[in-house]
Amino acid sequence: MNKIKHIAGTITLLILVSSAHAQIPENAWDNSIKIEEQIKRTSFPEQIYNIKDFGAEEGNSNTLSHKAINQAIKTCSKNGGGTVIIPKGVFFTGPIVMKSNVNLHLEEGATLKFSTDKSLYTDLVITRWEGVDCYNLHPLIYAYEESNIAITGKGTIDGQGSNENWWYMCGNPRFGWKEGMDAASLGGREQLLQYAELFAPIDQRQMGLSSGLRPQLINLYRCHTILIQDVTLKNSPFWVIHPLLCESIIVSGVKVESHGPNSDGCDPESCKNVLIEKCFFDTGDDCIAIKSGRNADGRKWNIPSENIIVRNCKMVDGHGGVVIGSEISGGYKNLFVENCEMDSPNLDRVIRIKTNNCRGGVIENIYVRNITVGECREAVLKINLLYESREVCDRSFPPVVRNVYLDNITSKKSEYGILITGFSNSFNIENIQVSNSRFDNVEKSNLITGAKDIKLNNLYINNEIVK
Repeated sequence: MNKIKHIAGTITLLILVSSAHAQIPENAWDNSIKIEEQIKRTSFPEQIYNIKDFGAEEGNSNTLSHKAINQAIKTCSKNGGGTVIIPKGVFFTGPIVMKSNVNLHLEEGATLKFSTDKSLYTDLVITRWEGVDCYNLHPLIYAYEESNIAITGKGTIDGQGSNENWWYMCGNPRFGWKEGMDAASLGGREQLLQYAELFAPIDQRQMGLSSGLRPQLINLYRCHTILIQDVTLKNSPFWVIHPLLCESIIVSGVKVESHGPNSDGCDPESCKNVLIEKCFFDTGDDCIAIKSGRNADGRKWNIPSENIIVRNCKMVDGHGGVVIGSEISGGYKNLFVENCEMDSPNLDRVIRIKTNNCRGGVIENIYVRNITVGECREAVLKINLLYESREVCDRSFPPVVRNVYLDNITSKKSEYGILITGFSNSFNIENIQVSNSRFDNVEKSNLITGAKDIKLNNLYINNEIVK
């Protein structure tokens, strides 16, 4: 039987851990109310445009409807806006481009199935891929510099990612890759990362199909006033929802089911004023992953993600429930997570911060409360400054993580309670507070290195208070 052991210091790292009363800044949670008030809401005229009126055909896999859908969206936007209806039935489609003042509404029973013919997505668009600026394959749904846009309804958007389509391009045989297939791991990903390290102009970073860099399901770039509501999103080639350099975003009541490689559920990147609520995440990677650019590109723009609220969500499978990083060079501030449920042996961590000394940036003001965890595999809280330790990059940009507050977190099973890995020669993690929480069936208790000002107040691990 494993002994309960709280590691509160090592000779080499001089960890500082205190059981003093954890003090959350006064009125900190009131700021989440102010943030929500700043989020602009979408609003659309009453005009309705049915895609069938533009030539869309239901149920015919040999006839793709994206030309009809895009024409309906363009017409709706040009006429002042309104709602483009995807009626009940299955519609096969290629890439879709959203325009301002358009609500793309999928009726209950409607399904958009995106073609797996990769040649349809070779009209390259400006985006970021794993935090690096580039021109890459066209996302399945894309918008650039649009405003007041929405994707709503009880229908389903199916990217048709699978081991046979898209997922094998990660280069892992577990996802269907075989000798002779294109894959990011064969040099496309490395080439893109080197473009950034060498400060190559963005227009020179043309990443075609042979690069193996899979497109996102939904990528909204430099947009504002966005609503994604009630839809089911399945089988993405890559990240599922990726707002990039956007402001005023609401993701509400969305169901994400995608178990492919890098199937992050929702990745706001360099975004401001975001509400994610009442969503369900069952993913092959992080459920929610907050980002702000990678290495030199992230520092060049220096635009943090900030003011994000996550509440009343449920997470099952995933590498992390709510995650910051690893592409976080622009920094992050002001995260509020509350009233969420997480439970799966395939959920690795509950709250996760991952970065390294290629990134730089300051991550601060993380507030988490009222989280119920059935089980997670590794840790309730994990902070790691040594993520991707073999990455080839300029390592002169140590990040800072500070002011992380967890309150009223219960977990029934995990390997660790708190797992913090900092640097051996400096304290770049500070002021981490866990209070009024109970972690049961913990195999190895806590492991904390390279951090200071760790305050634990009324934290019980395996029915024993941690001191």
